[in-house]
Amino acid sequence: MSQSHARAPYAEAADASRGRLVPEAPSRTRNAFARDRDRIIHSTAFRRLKEKTQVFVAHEGDHYRTRLTHSLEVSQIARSLAHALRLDQDLAETVALAHDLGHPPFGHAGEDELQLQMEPFGGFDHNVQTFRVVTKLETRYPGFDGLNLSWETLEGVVKHNGPVTHKLHEPAWKAIADFAPGWDLRLDSFASLEAQAAAIADDIAYNNHDVDDGVQAGLFTLADLADVPLIGPVLHQTRSDWPDLSERMLRLEAVRRMIGVMIDDVLAETERRIAEDAIASTDDVRAARRTLVQFSDAMMADLGQLRRFLFERMYRHYRVNRTRSQARRILAEMFQLFMAEPEVLPTEWGARAATDDPHRRARAVCDYIAGMTDRYAIEEHRKLFTLDLALDL
Repeated sequence: MSQSHARAPYAEAADASRGRLVPEAPSRTRNAFARDRDRIIHSTAFRRLKEKTQVFVAHEGDHYRTRLTHSLEVSQIARSLAHALRLDQDLAETVALAHDLGHPPFGHAGEDELQLQMEPFGGFDHNVQTFRVVTKLETRYPGFDGLNLSWETLEGVVKHNGPVTHKLHEPAWKAIADFAPGWDLRLDSFASLEAQAAAIADDIAYNNHDVDDGVQAGLFTLADLADVPLIGPVLHQTRSDWPDLSERMLRLEAVRRMIGVMIDDVLAETERRIAEDAIASTDDVRAARRTLVQFSDAMMADLGQLRRFLFERMYRHYRVNRTRSQARRILAEMFQLFMAEPEVLPTEWGARAATDDPHRRARAVCDYIAGMTDRYAIEEHRKLFTLDLALDL
């Protein structure tokens, strides 16, 4: 490894990991973080991301992003940032691949509906659900529930967006507040720079692919974006460089360039913050007074205007609103039916819900629904509420 790419002193190191909650012999072929990555990729929850909504319901078109393609894009941006910052690329990739495992079907509409239904029963938060997936709900190994991820990966899953102690009083966060007493995830501190890189890679990915998907879906045009900060100047420069470019190629090239502009901004701002705060170790990272992997103030201002455009022209477009409305009704009706009649749940889930404790029943129902893909939720709702002579039960 060249000196320019030697590991930074504030990078995490797999051979110095704090270990796993249930001790395991090391892998002969992978370090601890690569092993975590493989466990996430092989998980049932990860495979289900292929038919979970990003913005568009997964069956609406083959070329729109799903949670799976989004997670793959995030992971590669996170690896690029980690490489440039001389961090551990495996850890950054692993946290990125895990970050959406707890999302329910139908994107934010699904999350909003589960939050509403679960309000009397301990709440719902997709970040906490991700934690529950990797520590409890995945059952693939005889020696433990969950994936038994390393301390650094689990820490990154919990607090890639920053310290979380201010959330622990919320009922939905009880699973994290009560997790493994004595195995301190340092919930009052920032996570590793690798986890921070995964978090900002999420922002970079979704802002760019929402522009791409929105144009493809016909919700707005490239001309509509001409005066929008960040994307507008990139479109103008791309047209100047390639005057005869087709609209399709113009869109693709502009989005590619915008990703590059955002990555360059993050690298410059992060290096400035690391130097300014005299960060020299992983302990310095966790004790820092602010997020270190971040956009510049100018980029944040431009992103704010781009997000406002996307909110007005895409996230609240009537076509998206109709899908959101349908999705919420599907989940609400299933939740209420399963609460009233847990015996109609599949055998495994029915056993979990067969309790007189309404909180435990609701959590089992919520876990079942949150794990559904869009397509499965639509089909399950049809079977439950449409009489087809019981031929496909």
